[in-house]
Amino acid sequence: MKSIPKLIRRFVGIMMLSIIILVILNVAFYWIAFVRNTSVFSPWDMARQTADALQLTDKGFLLADDMAVQIKEQDAWAVLIDDDTREVVWHTNTMPDNIPVQYTLSDIAELTRGYVDGYPTFTAGAPKGLLVLGYPRDSFWKHTRASWDYDFIADLPRNAIIILAVNTMLIFLIYAAANSKLLHSVKPVTNGIQDLSSGCPVCIKEEGVFAELAEKINKTSEILQEQTKQLRKKETARANWIAGVSHDIRTPLSMIMGYADQLANANHWSEAERKKAAVIVRQSKRMKDLINDLNLASRLEYDMQPLAIKRENAVSIVRQVVVEFMNTDITGQFPIEWRTADTLSACYIDADKDLLKRAIANLIQNSIHHNERGCVIYASVADHGNTCRICIEDNGRGVSDEQIDSLDNAPHYMACDTNTTEQQHGLGLLIVKQIIKGHKGKVAIGHSEYGGLKTVLTIPK
Repeated sequence: MKSIPKLIRRFVGIMMLSIIILVILNVAFYWIAFVRNTSVFSPWDMARQTADALQLTDKGFLLADDMAVQIKEQDAWAVLIDDDTREVVWHTNTMPDNIPVQYTLSDIAELTRGYVDGYPTFTAGAPKGLLVLGYPRDSFWKHTRASWDYDFIADLPRNAIIILAVNTMLIFLIYAAANSKLLHSVKPVTNGIQDLSSGCPVCIKEEGVFAELAEKINKTSEILQEQTKQLRKKETARANWIAGVSHDIRTPLSMIMGYADQLANANHWSEAERKKAAVIVRQSKRMKDLINDLNLASRLEYDMQPLAIKRENAVSIVRQVVVEFMNTDITGQFPIEWRTADTLSACYIDADKDLLKRAIANLIQNSIHHNERGCVIYASVADHGNTCRICIEDNGRGVSDEQIDSLDNAPHYMACDTNTTEQQHGLGLLIVKQIIKGHKGKVAIGHSEYGGLKTVLTIPK
């Protein structure tokens, strides 16, 4: 089954694509979050700008108005701790009441890297002191013990790739384990569907994920097998009925033909009566030919007619049939022109000579039946590489596109409609199709360049 590896490849491909897309989306998300929170605003830069904007005047320390506005808008506060006394010598009006005004060295060390009473603080060097910029609680999270081993940081890219590879492998193993049972259940179902399409009986174990589907396939197989059995019985009964009726009709039909022939040649009958008897003879012969055609069509359809395949010359076979018709055309209403190239003397194919002659004769007879006032019939054989093409066409009244479509899609020869004038010709063309099908060839019906009907038989060499 080619579908199982294809299904596995599809699952693996979807999984790998999902992992790649997931990694790309995560990297993009963290990159956007990092850029948004670092490049747009930095409290450390804000502390530096505040220290630069703080000036010492005769009246004490004074902060530039624009910087004071920014600090207020950010709901922040700022103090300046003196280098010598470690006391707050200046602060903004927004400083909370619980902020101490006297600091020890340990307090300064703590606020420099972390918090003052829960307020995240950021520092910068200022004239004669240390500027401390504070923000509301829960506005920033500070890692107060940021120290990493150098080798760990140096090896971080490599370790990240290794971790990503291990995670990918783990995801793959989990995915494969989770879907192995599913794939195991899919195989018998796909095999069953394939056997179902070929007409073989199917019996799938009704277990696993696809138990319900397996049950439906099994029931469908049972129904199809029963339908095939019933159809085979009907076809056998029909074939036996055709053979039996044909056999039962032959004896009385032979008697009718014999007596009618005697009456047609009797001298004591009037000319009108002999003509009527001759009509009975002709119509009886026509019925006999129809019965023979019906039997042949039935045998061909059910492969009951063995083909005596030999290496034959198609040019010689077609020429023989043409000569036979030319010899029987006493009135000259249906002349046959040989349009095969003079350089083509042989075109060898594997064929049953008698059946192939019957197919060609049916095509010529079909042109005769459809053109009561006469027509010219054209016969040709052409060598087309791996195939041999036999063409029979005429310049008669021709057929419409609808009639060609009807001939190409002719129903079963047992089908009948109200148009009784057409029934005598459909069976002949059906026999042609069945004979050429037995030779693994094709039949093409169309318009002739001479204005009539054109039928081309293509047979492999």
